[in-house]
Amino acid sequence: MKTDAIFYEIFKELPNIFFEIIGKPDTNTNIYEFTAPEIKQTSFRLDGLFAPVAEFTNEPLYFAEVQFYKDEQFYDRLFTSIFLYFTQYQPPNPDWFAIVIYDTRSNERSYPQRYRSLLEPHLRRFYLDELDNAPDDSLGIGIVRLVIESKNKAGEFAKNLIDKAKEELTDTLIQRKVLEFIETIVVYKFPNLSRKEIETMLNLNILKETRVYQEAKAEGREEGREEGREEGREEGKEEGKLETKLKMIPIFLELGLTVQQIAERLELDIEEVRKFLEDI
Repeated sequence: MKTDAIFYEIFKELPNIFFEIIGKPDTNTNIYEFTAPEIKQTSFRLDGLFAPVAEFTNEPLYFAEVQFYKDEQFYDRLFTSIFLYFTQYQPPNPDWFAIVIYDTRSNERSYPQRYRSLLEPHLRRFYLDELDNAPDDSLGIGIVRLVIESKNKAGEFAKNLIDKAKEELTDTLIQRKVLEFIETIVVYKFPNLSRKEIETMLNLNILKETRVYQEAKAEGREEGREEGREEGREEGKEEGKLETKLKMIPIFLELGLTVQQIAERLELDIEEVRKFLEDI
């Protein structure tokens, strides 16, 4: 699953979810603008940045990074990107936090001691599989947990979230966005299902062909093509082995072996050997 894309869309459209994850649900999200700034002349790009709008420069910056695999150089790139951002953009904000969201604690590399001075004041780490301790009635946390939910539970979990969204969200625009996010996450988890099948699974009919939806389907198609190529390679290998065995039949025949002996020696069905001999 391309987690960067889905989390970017979630934080962009529903920023309250980000602040709920980091334990600051009362934050006024209207004073923040969420972007994914590019660090020029390098290969670095930040996953996301919550930067206060111009009237609130005393509020902190939140650098949001989503990390779902172990990367030994992750913290090097993270802090390099942040300090390059400071150099290029010169933000006036006096404080900042690096927020790293892991799917599970096992995907975090050991923290480099060279950055120990940044650990306590600036780095905050959160683990989605440990959000079970969050309130059960939290719709936002539920949406994020759906990302890491197992496939055999994801369908039912998504339907519960949909029911909760319909019950709690009175603003029809926000409700629709939430429902679309839930469906999109399910698309990522089941890329081989058709749009109609997913809508049937969730009892919904609102899924749009958004960029995120298209990326999910493209990812699924590519995986399918790769599986097909792998199957094709395996089939080709088997065909090659069979062709080699068939070429050996006349040689064994000249050596005086019977059809049954040839079949046993080459591990072929006796009818295959007979058919080959009839055709030559």
